[in-house]
Amino acid sequence: MQNYVESKVRDIVDFPKKGIIFRDITTAVKDAKALQFMVDFLVQQYEDKKIDYVAGIESRGFIFGAPLAYKLNAGFILIRKPGKLPADTISQEYELEYGTDKIEMHADAVEPGKNVLVIDDLLATGGTVDAACKLLKKAGANVVGAGFIIELSDLGGRKKLEGIDVTSMIQYKGL
Repeated sequence: MQNYVESKVRDIVDFPKKGIIFRDITTAVKDAKALQFMVDFLVQQYEDKKIDYVAGIESRGFIFGAPLAYKLNAGFILIRKPGKLPADTISQEYELEYGTDKIEMHADAVEPGKNVLVIDDLLATGGTVDAACKLLKKAGANVVGAGFIIELSDLGGRKKLEGIDVTSMIQYKGL
């Protein structure tokens, strides 16, 4: 399962800048078998946990989060870039290499005390997912895990998620 999915991930050298190998998951998502394997992997990791909501981080987290929520009989929360949600929102700012960014969710997206699983396609430095976890906690949620298809382990994203159960299907070392 893991080897099959990994064989479908396309490496793009020197993107977005020289010296970087971009792990392109779109080639795996378009393969029906790989997509099933990825969703099934995440289901297997969390099916025994009591998950009330799956929170997907824009935009690739939506690809995996919605079918995972369906399979786990959970609701789905969208975590988006600013200005994309129509109702009242709450936000969380986070640091980038040069500057800051922000993510948002609807203010009424989750009830206090509910168990939430955060999903995205890739864990790199962990800044975005850490911000998502802080945003959910700000709303009173209990963040029970963070799941990814790909993890760039040398970038140390897991360290930002201390105390949260982190799962990834494929781990790459180096850039």
